[in-house]
Amino acid sequence: MSDFPGFPAETQQFLRDLRENNTREWFAANKPRYEEFVKAPALHWVAAMGERLKSIDSEIVVDTRANGSGSLMRAARDTRFSKDKSPYKVNVAMMWWRGSGKKMQHPAFGMQITPDDAGLMVGMFHFAKPMLTAYRQAVLDDELCEELITIAKAVEEAGYRLSGSHYKTAPRGFDKNHPRVEWLRYNNLHVGTHDIPPDAITKPQLMEVCYDHFAKLAPILQWLARVQERFGGI
Repeated sequence: MSDFPGFPAETQQFLRDLRENNTREWFAANKPRYEEFVKAPALHWVAAMGERLKSIDSEIVVDTRANGSGSLMRAARDTRFSKDKSPYKVNVAMMWWRGSGKKMQHPAFGMQITPDDAGLMVGMFHFAKPMLTAYRQAVLDDELCEELITIAKAVEEAGYRLSGSHYKTAPRGFDKNHPRVEWLRYNNLHVGTHDIPPDAITKPQLMEVCYDHFAKLAPILQWLARVQERFGGI
C-alpha cells in the first residue's frame, strides 16, 4: 500500500479549472473529473502516506473515509461567515492526526495540493481554549518548556520556521516581563513548508520528499501530544 505513483497531472489541472469556474453548476458538471483525478488519488495517498507516518508514530490516525470526517478534507467551503461565497476550495487537503476524537482538536501532519504547488504542515493551526490552557501550563513546566525550546532550535537549524506567535505582549494574566513570555505569546504551534519540487507531485518520489520533511518536523507533533496527555486540552 505504501507504493504511490504520484498524483496525476489532471489533479492540479482540475484545481486550476475550478479556480476559474468556482460555481456549483461547473462542479456538478465536472464531478466525474473530481472523483477520478482528485478524490481517488487523494485517498490512495492518505493510505500510503499514512502507512509511512506510522513508522514515525504508531498512534497516527489514518482515516480513508471520504465524508469530511476522515483524513481527506471536504471540497466544499463553509461560507456562512465569509465574504467570499465561492462554494469550493481550490485545493485538496489531507491530514493524519494523533489522538482520539475530532481531528481538528489534535496535533497533525497535514498536506495540501493547490493549483500551483504543494505544501506540508506539522502541528496545530489553532488552539481551542482547553488546548491554549494546556499549552500555557506546558510552557510554565520547566521540563516541557526546555523540550520545546530544544525542538524549536532544531527545527530552525534545519531550515524551517516555527509559526504561531500571536500576541504582541504577554497574554492577559501573565506579566509582560515573564521569563517565558516569548512562548506565552503563541496561540497555535506549527511549521509549514512549500519546499516540494513541482515535478515531484506527479512522481513516486513525492513519498520520500514528504516523508523526509515530516520526519524532521515530527518532534513538534509529539511534543504537543505529550502536552495533551499531561494537561488535557481537548
